[in-house]
Amino acid sequence: MALNKAKVFTITSVKGGVGKTTTLLNLAGIYSKMDKRVLLIDLDLSSGDIASILNLNYTPDIYTLYEDMCNNKFTNLDDYVTPYNENIKVLPAPKDPRFGRKIESKVLNVILYKASMKFDIILIDTSHLLTDINLFALDYSDEILYILNNDSMNLKNMKTMVSILNDMNKTNYKIILNESNTKDKNYYNKYDIKNIINKNVNYIIPSNFYIKNIDKYIIDGKILTLKDNIYKKYKSAIKIYNLIALDILKG
Repeated sequence: MALNKAKVFTITSVKGGVGKTTTLLNLAGIYSKMDKRVLLIDLDLSSGDIASILNLNYTPDIYTLYEDMCNNKFTNLDDYVTPYNENIKVLPAPKDPRFGRKIESKVLNVILYKASMKFDIILIDTSHLLTDINLFALDYSDEILYILNNDSMNLKNMKTMVSILNDMNKTNYKIILNESNTKDKNYYNKYDIKNIINKNVNYIIPSNFYIKNIDKYIIDGKILTLKDNIYKKYKSAIKIYNLIALDILKG
């Protein structure tokens, strides 16, 4: 009998402040509603905040797991992940960011392999830097999602990244324009952006998904797509998240 193997999706960017982690959490919520077993891996090793955003009280983190694997102390992946709900679990970034620099991609390969046997979906959050760890995550992923916003420097950086991805012969990536966190910045339309970055925008998270009191949800540790009131009020934007989740799942 063939083993089930998780789909691995990396959510990344070429600049901070574009809503990358929020997008990852919203996709996690969609998959949770599909009753998928979801693991969130925080590979933003120097400033990852998934566990903090979700108000998780945790002790083991990805560095604990790394150390135990290196020292033959690893027993079960469940000992290192922290549950958010019955479907979503989190492998947090190191509490001490100095430890992030010690994690090597060869051990990350083992971590992802073991995780892929226990979950349906693995969502990886990364920093916007091209570190060895992040490059490994891109190589391991079934699909890569780049989050952009309507910002000149962001678009210039994405143009460079598209060129790099072409040189790497990478085609398994999609570009999401997030207009929801920069609703007053509409400098470029979709056609302009395509010409600037030399690549189509695959999805647009609309500006009408701008949530004025989003800090309240963050303080409460809530995932937006798991809130019934958000589902009812922002149906068109939630449809986009559903579309993204289904498209990348089908591959």
